[in-house]
Amino acid sequence: MTEFSPEQFEDKYANYFPELQTAYRNAFESMSERYDSELIHAIDQQVLNESEPFYDEDGFRIELPENPHERLSGTVVGEEKFEGVLAEYVETLEGELRNVFDLDEGSPKV
Repeated sequence: MTEFSPEQFEDKYANYFPELQTAYRNAFESMSERYDSELIHAIDQQVLNESEPFYDEDGFRIELPENPHERLSGTVVGEEKFEGVLAEYVETLEGELRNVFDLDEGSPKV
């Protein structure tokens, strides 16, 4: 496991890019097993590609782009279903980030 440092996560793409890729890939694979792959692929490519992971005293959180449902093209899904699937996807991704960095809910092991 990679040693996690909240300070180094501020420059996450320089310090933790492989770990971020692993977490995003694991979340994608997990969600693809539970939902329509076309919808999950659309969320991954059209919404989460513009998301930003952050770490603070409450743990990991994913900041989404504005109006995520409006970003979808080529996939027809109601906004209510989309919001539910997106919320689960974000929770799954936050969990995968904790797993990749071997963290419990909340603070890092130091």
